[in-house]
Amino acid sequence: MTKFKICGLRDVYHAITAADAGADYLGFNFVEGVRRQLQPDEAENLITDYRSREKDGEPALVGLFANQPADFINAAIKSCGLDYVQLCGDEPVGFWATLDAPVMRQVRVMESLPRVEAVTDALRKVEMAVSRGHMALLDKHQSGSLGGTGKTFDWTIAWEIARQYPVHLAGGLNPENVGSAIKSVSPLGVDVSSGVETEGVKDADKINAFARAVRMSK
Repeated sequence: MTKFKICGLRDVYHAITAADAGADYLGFNFVEGVRRQLQPDEAENLITDYRSREKDGEPALVGLFANQPADFINAAIKSCGLDYVQLCGDEPVGFWATLDAPVMRQVRVMESLPRVEAVTDALRKVEMAVSRGHMALLDKHQSGSLGGTGKTFDWTIAWEIARQYPVHLAGGLNPENVGSAIKSVSPLGVDVSSGVETEGVKDADKINAFARAVRMSK
């Protein structure tokens, strides 16, 4: 079955809701200046509380970062017990090796380029991650946006990439369209944040609806 990540979590209730719904990954955003940003102490308290209520070994915990120092990221990995680091900035390959957790590399699809060039550019970046044992997550490119756009992009480009490499798909997914996205792209996993929110706040009903839609699309 397609894996899924509930991202941008900011409270224990919705983290537990996502875990109980069967999420494979829970995402916590450390990217500076974004709406869902958590400070390291906030994240540590949230995750400690979450772990005190949930079973060990359940969803992997992912921290989102963008163009932040390795020391800062590694401190968050240690204090929060993060399983993966999602890099959303312009971090070079050499930087990845300085981190104390496996990488999920956000690859922003450049739809402004001619289609062939957009596919080639994304394939190169995905291959760079996968060949080194890391993961890749496809998202829409939007200038000035870090940590996710909340907008869809051309899924046929994603399909071109997913048929060659295992990738996760993000960008504008929600309970209503994730089934179509899975059928169109056949990704390894799907990623959602704003698509399971109501007025900017996580919505338990939408999280559960998203999980059901993913399960029905296997």
